[in-house]
Order: sequence, then structure tokens, then C-alpha cells
Amino acid sequence: MVIVMRPDATQEQINNISEYLKKLGLDVHISKGAEYTIIGIIGDKRLLGDTPLELMPGVEKTIPIAEPYKLVTKTFKPEPTVIDVRGHKVGGGTLTVIAGPCAVENKEQTIETAIAVKNAGAHMLRGGAYKPRTSPYSFQGLEEEGLKILAEAREITGLPIVSEVISPSSLETALKYLDVVQIGARNMQNFQLLREVGQARIPVILKRGISATIEEWLNAAEYIMSEGNYQIIMCERGIRTFETATRNTLDISAVPVLKSKTHLPVIVDPSHGTGKRDLVIPMSLAAIAAGADGIIVEVHRDPMHALSDGPQSLSHDDFAVLMKKITALYNAMEHVNGQY
Repeated sequence: MVIVMRPDATQEQINNISEYLKKLGLDVHISKGAEYTIIGIIGDKRLLGDTPLELMPGVEKTIPIAEPYKLVTKTFKPEPTVIDVRGHKVGGGTLTVIAGPCAVENKEQTIETAIAVKNAGAHMLRGGAYKPRTSPYSFQGLEEEGLKILAEAREITGLPIVSEVISPSSLETALKYLDVVQIGARNMQNFQLLREVGQARIPVILKRGISATIEEWLNAAEYIMSEGNYQIIMCERGIRTFETATRNTLDISAVPVLKSKTHLPVIVDPSHGTGKRDLVIPMSLAAIAAGADGIIVEVHRDPMHALSDGPQSLSHDDFAVLMKKITALYNAMEHVNGQY
């Protein structure tokens, strides 16, 4: 349930309701918008009993939340969440492009790609240090050594760094280096890891599970938020269907669906979503046209010899072309939206 305060509600009235709810054993979350302040009630609503909240000073109305997830809904927080990552804003009308190699293979390869994506206009650098692979014989990543290389690339380029964590122990190590952690598709419902990330208070990219419904995905985000971390970026990366023409089926419709349900930023991964290099640029443009706040793409200096996901990785030159096209589209959409 949320309590919508009147536009003229005083801070004292807001504080009084908050303190009253806490005395009942409930948690509260206060969201201040341009006109209204919303008090979200977290916990067992039976503790409210017959309390006439609508009659309390400053209250305009109460709204029940029917969904199993509470904190991630727009009802709970109507204003879009904007996440600050080293000065770059994710969400709220700002384009975000995250790019880099699928796997950190060595220092030279990573730094060369970091400089290339920086020069082309990327806002963050991604790179896999821990690689959960389908086959146990595939390259599994450099682990902490890979994180150190990413940190060095950040020092050189100034780009914030993003990498996946696969367990509570890898998270503990990653927190020494990363600006943003990523929860991959395989770990979307690793509830212990979600809780640990929630307690870490670090920005997190939460990828959709390979067979997850949108409701399951939002509930995974709720696990993180319920531990106090509200810095979540939702990432659509394709789901498993009967189609075999692409690696996964990139669900572009998930973008407007999420935008209607949650205040969290939404980005798209067209690399994993398609598995094919020649589809990455058109699906990136489709994602932005559908309303995504950004994209995360894989870029390699020599995709033919990449240790991981070469067929879906863009070359440095291809990424520069993508940035020109996506920036032009985003600017055109911003102009149209500003006119109407």
C-alpha cells in the first residue's frame, strides 16, 4: 500500500505518519515527486488493523498494490529512477551506452578496446572477469586479475567499469574494483546473490533470465530493493523460444511493458539477444526506438579470435558506426518528443 500526501502536506505531517507506521512495526519508503509525496508501506499490512489512514492530516488517498512486487512499481514511485555512476546519469532521459569485450582476455586487448569505445562515445566499459559458461571447458575468465585490468582501463579512459558477479564470494572481490555489478541471466533467481547485492548498495544491472517472465524478473529486482539497494538497471537480453534463426529471441516489447510497470531504468543487450554481429546495430536502434534508456554491447578488436562470443561482437569500426546511428536516432526522438 502507498499513501499519497496532498500537495500542501507539511514535512511534519509526513514525519508523523512515518513515525506512526514504524511504531506499528512497518517499514516506510518516502518518494518525493514534483507535486506529491508518496509514503510506501513495506511489511505485513495486517499490522495496520483498522487504522483510518485516509483521515490522517495531510493524506489525500491510499492506494493498494496488487502486484507481488511492491518497491519496483510506478505506484510506489511515480518518478523515474535516475542512477548516478561516476557522474553519468542512467535513466530519466539520458542515453547510456555500455560497451567492451565479452571477456577480459589480457591487458593489451582490454585497454585497446576501452580507448576505442571511449573515443566513439561510449559512457561505460564492460568486460567479463568471471565467465559462467555452458561448457566447463570454455574460457572461464581471469577473475580478480581481470578486474584489476578493468580498473587500469578506467584510470586510462575515465570510463566507469561494469562486470558480472556469479557468487557472493565473487561479489566481495568485485566490490573492490567495480562501479556497477551485473547479475547475469543464469543468476537472475540466485536469491542469496540478489540479497547480497541488495546489501552492497552498488549500482546493479539485472539481466532477464533466459526463460523468465517479466513478473519473475521484477520480483528478482524486488529481492535487491528489499535489502535497501534501489540502484537497479533492468536489462532485456533475449529469452529462449522455439526460434533457431537467432541465439535468443530479443523481446523488444519488454521495454515498453517495463516502462509501464516500473520506475527503474531499462537497457537492452542486442549482442546476447541475437548472437549475430550483423543484427546488433538494427536491434540497438529498435531498442532505443521502443524507449530503452540505453544498450550494452560487446566489442572486440578482433572478433574472429575472441575467446568468448566472437560471432556477436562488433569490431571497433562497427561500434563507431553504431554510435553515430544511435546518437542520431536518440537526438531525433528527443526533438520530436520535445515538440509534442
